[in-house]
Amino acid sequence: MTTRIFSKQEWVEALKSLKEDYKVFVPVRDGEYHNFKALDDGKKPDFDYQNTRLSAKGVVYPQSERMFICSLDENDAEAFIMKEAPKEYPPQVVAGIRSCDAHAMRLVNVNFDNPEYKDPWWVRRYRATILVGLGCNEPCSTCFCTLAGGSPFNRDVLDVLLYDLGDRFLAEVITEKGGEFFSRLEGGKEAEGPDKKMAQELENKALEGMPEPLSVEVLREKVLLDLFNAPFWEDVAFSCINCGTCTYLCPTCWCFDIQDEVYKKEGDRIRNWDSCMFPLFTLHGSGHNPRGQKFQRVRQRFMHKLKYYVDKYHDGIQCSGCGRCVQFCPVNIDIRQVLELMKNF
Repeated sequence: MTTRIFSKQEWVEALKSLKEDYKVFVPVRDGEYHNFKALDDGKKPDFDYQNTRLSAKGVVYPQSERMFICSLDENDAEAFIMKEAPKEYPPQVVAGIRSCDAHAMRLVNVNFDNPEYKDPWWVRRYRATILVGLGCNEPCSTCFCTLAGGSPFNRDVLDVLLYDLGDRFLAEVITEKGGEFFSRLEGGKEAEGPDKKMAQELENKALEGMPEPLSVEVLREKVLLDLFNAPFWEDVAFSCINCGTCTYLCPTCWCFDIQDEVYKKEGDRIRNWDSCMFPLFTLHGSGHNPRGQKFQRVRQRFMHKLKYYVDKYHDGIQCSGCGRCVQFCPVNIDIRQVLELMKNF
C-alpha cells in the first residue's frame, strides 16, 4: 500500500501541478457553504469542511446538459436533423470528496451503466474520473453513512483516501487508477509509522457513536404492497411542502426531464435534473397524474430508496447516509425515522 504525507500547502500545489493532465475539482467555499469547483488561479481550495452543499455528482452528471442540437434554418441542408451536442470527456479528478458521496456514485452507476442500459455520457465521464476521498474526522449529527453500508473512511469506490492529520494530509492509494494519479503528483514524502497510527486512530474515533449497519433483509422481506398501502404515509407527508430540496441535494437521485428549447434558428434538446416531489413529474399528456396527491409523491421517494431499489438491485438501499435531506429539509422530515416506520410495520 502506497502512502505519502503532504503538508496542506504541498497538497494544493501538487494538485495545481496536475492541471495539464487532469481537470481538477476541489471543495471551495461558496457563500455560507462549500461546493466543488474546477481548480484555477481564481479558486482557493478549502478542505476544512464537513460536506459540500451539493455532492460531486454534478461533475459526472451535470444538473443541465445539452444532449442534441439541430438547425431550424430551412436553407440549411441538414435542417431539423438532431445531432449530438459536442462534448468532452477529459481525465478528471475530484479531490476531497467524502466517502458517502463516493459511495453514492456507485449507487447511481447501477442505474446508468448496467447490462440492459448504458447512458453513454455518464459512462464516459464516470470512467474518466478519479475520486480522491477525504475521510470524515467528525461526522455531523445528521450523518448516518454506517447505517447505509458505508463509513466515515469508507474506501468503496475511492481511488485515493486522504486523512486530515491537522497540519498535513496522509494520502493512501487504493486502486490502480489511483496509483497512476499518484505517480504524477509532485511533492510529499513517504508516510511513517506514527502518521499511519494517527490516521487509524482518527478512523476509529470517527466510528464512535455512529449507527449500526442496516440489515437490508428486513426491508427485502417486507411485502411490497403492504408497505405501499401502509397507513403512515399521510402522516409522514403531512408537513411536506414538495419543495424538492431533498432530491436536488441527494447524491443518489438520478431522475431527469428532457426539454426542447428554441432560440432563433437553433434548437437544443436538454436534459435537466428533475424531482419526484414535483406535481408535474408524472403528469401525463392526457392530464392524468398517477401521483396527483402529495402523500403519493412522498411515498414514492421513500419507497424507491428503501424498497424498490432494494428489491431490484440487491445492492443495499439507495441512500449513502450523507444526511443532506435531514439537515436541509425545511419541515424536518427525517429519512431515518421513515426507515424505522418501514422496518417495524
